[in-house]
Amino acid sequence: MKLKTTVFLRVCLLLFLAVPYGCSVSKYIPEDETLFTGAEITVDSEEEKRALTPVEQELNTLVRPTANSTVLGMRLGLYYHYKAQREKPGFLNKWLNKKIGEEPVYLSDVNTDRIEELMLNRLDNRGFFYSKVSTEIDSTKKYASVNYKAELPKPYTLEQWKIDKDSLPIYDEIELAMTDTKLKAGERFDLELLKYERERIDGHLKNRGYYNFNPDFLIFEADTNRYDNRKFDLFLRLKKGTPEKSIIPYTIDSIAVYPNYSIENDSLPQASEITEENGIQFIQDEEFFKPKRLEPYILFEKGQKYNSETARLTSNRLAALGSYKFVNIRFNEMDTSMVDNKGLLNADIFLSPLTKRSIRTELQAVTKSNGFAGPGIAVTYNNRNVFNGGETFSLTGNFAYETQLSGGDNAGLTSIAGGLKANLLLPRLVPFSPSRFNYAVPKTKISLGGDILKRSKLYTLTSFNGSFGYTWNANKFVYHELNPISVTYVNLTDTTEEFEEILANNSYLSSSFEQQFIAGLNYTFTYNELVDENKDRPIYVSTSLDVAGNTLSLLNGGKSTAFGLEYAQYAKADIDFRYYLKWGKESAVVSRLYAGWGIPYGNSSTLPFVKQFYSGGPYSVRAFQIRSLGPGTFSSDEDSTSSYFDQSGNLRLEANLEYRFPIWSYLKGALFVDAGNVWLTNEADVGEDESEESIAFNEQLTTEGKFGSDWMKELGVGVGFGLRVDIQSFVIRFDFASPLQVPYLPEGERLRTPFIDGGSGNLIFNFAIGYPF
Repeated sequence: MKLKTTVFLRVCLLLFLAVPYGCSVSKYIPEDETLFTGAEITVDSEEEKRALTPVEQELNTLVRPTANSTVLGMRLGLYYHYKAQREKPGFLNKWLNKKIGEEPVYLSDVNTDRIEELMLNRLDNRGFFYSKVSTEIDSTKKYASVNYKAELPKPYTLEQWKIDKDSLPIYDEIELAMTDTKLKAGERFDLELLKYERERIDGHLKNRGYYNFNPDFLIFEADTNRYDNRKFDLFLRLKKGTPEKSIIPYTIDSIAVYPNYSIENDSLPQASEITEENGIQFIQDEEFFKPKRLEPYILFEKGQKYNSETARLTSNRLAALGSYKFVNIRFNEMDTSMVDNKGLLNADIFLSPLTKRSIRTELQAVTKSNGFAGPGIAVTYNNRNVFNGGETFSLTGNFAYETQLSGGDNAGLTSIAGGLKANLLLPRLVPFSPSRFNYAVPKTKISLGGDILKRSKLYTLTSFNGSFGYTWNANKFVYHELNPISVTYVNLTDTTEEFEEILANNSYLSSSFEQQFIAGLNYTFTYNELVDENKDRPIYVSTSLDVAGNTLSLLNGGKSTAFGLEYAQYAKADIDFRYYLKWGKESAVVSRLYAGWGIPYGNSSTLPFVKQFYSGGPYSVRAFQIRSLGPGTFSSDEDSTSSYFDQSGNLRLEANLEYRFPIWSYLKGALFVDAGNVWLTNEADVGEDESEESIAFNEQLTTEGKFGSDWMKELGVGVGFGLRVDIQSFVIRFDFASPLQVPYLPEGERLRTPFIDGGSGNLIFNFAIGYPF
């Protein structure tokens, strides 16, 4: 969708005039109050600046309260709060106060003595004993800020640490845990680190059978008497009076599973049948879940020592089956005397099922960057635990109608699409024996589906697809997806004379539609650090490999057909790398590099059309319409129906840089620059009976679209800004972009001034759901 610059500027002007720019709140501040405008902390120490950064950040968290927010120097929230307190505030001021209003924060609300006390306490915790904190208030008649100054002496540093142990066996485990300690000689005293060490030791002991242990039973004692140069020794021991049951290991004596437990009743079911599988009792009124299918997901066994990590992973695995809404594992101490300084536990696993069958209906409204828009509907039927082994069956039907809203030759084009897809998800590897993946449940996915797409004035495309594959998480960050069987058949029918003419004039496109039987395998590897919200510099890498036709060629002795159909042969790979530099709560700079290459071979001269790369659009180079870039410097008539098909390639390169920042509440902003294009690395075969027009077209496509040494001059480059409504990770995105380099213009004329040069094409509006990357 294109917006004229003049219209856009008028909208911005109206929004600008609607804001009370330069509005002052000073006249509303009561005579006996002073508005608090913020605080600043200065840290004076001999320590290096880098070493003090965490300390300064911690001190800043203690400054309370927070001053009223400002936008471009204006305190809009406070302004509308004051306006709403008037006798007749008016509807607009009342509404704005409800949405963005803020209570005033006065200097009288700031307790500087309490903040100084908290700062000194935190500095002691960080090893800076005997520090000094002073306060200075900088004020005028109506406004005041507070300056805190912290003077830090040389910190106390660790000389050595030691375990003060006796003959109790638990001390041997504590000593083993301390082999991985972060306590190092020369490091300054840090109370948070000592707390972390206690928690870490507690985790180690809980994984070694010490069910009743608690980190509060450990105590660190610092001794400074041996030194006079701010050094100390550290001693670790158990507190006096630690309960006896907390210092002995526990063994699992029995395991009982309730596969059909009702959380509403919160009482044990009176089961008519108890089944035992590998030492585990399964108690259920009727067979809701087959014991032999459920048993492999339970990672602990009778006779093993209690292990909290194993219990947690078991809970995660059972929840990942997709059949249960609640998983509760309870360990109960047996009422028996301790034997050989060991205790016994009974393990009860309560599983509360999800509703087995469900139907979900979605009404959709679609707006695409290629100008198509229209309504749609999707209905999904789900059956969880369909074969009583955690299997999930889903059946989805969808229907959509779209029409072309843009002008030119494309005006009035319509598209009708419908499809039916069935998925069967098995929480195990088939046909392999059950595997004990400790981190997550591996899954087998079987899919079958069919789709029909009818485009007026062009063609009808019917497709059938099926796949068999596996998905699994190797750990928190690594995800694998392997489909050893992936089959697609596409049948092109009801082609119009106009579309036949397009194919006749473009042998490259014609070749890509000839081989519509695709059979092969594909694999995707993903490494995603974004799942760890504590990482300030996470990376994301996803790479995939798609290979088709090799098995069919081998089975058919190299013949170009299988089952009477000509099949495609190609290899295609891509990689998507992203680096996130985050600071604060919501600000980040995101960089992305993408590269993809497909190579046809054997009885294929081009990639199938559905496997080709394209560039432009809301998830690519946003300053250009979808499929409007490339290949290379090639340009198709944008009002021509054929342009949608001409502008694709078998090589794609792309780079993006985006700065994301908060504006207010759920509203976020972004500034970005995108660059990319697609190219051809092979030439389509031109038959002897090709027309002169077709030969000329293919020569032009090959000349302008071929990848070469000047590829950087052929990049489509654009800049822009965006607004995003982000509500609990559901993102509605509006991006405004303008070209900086247009590759299909003559060389020497490709650079332009964004948002100014280019007439009506200097502003591209993108509407999308979700972030672009």
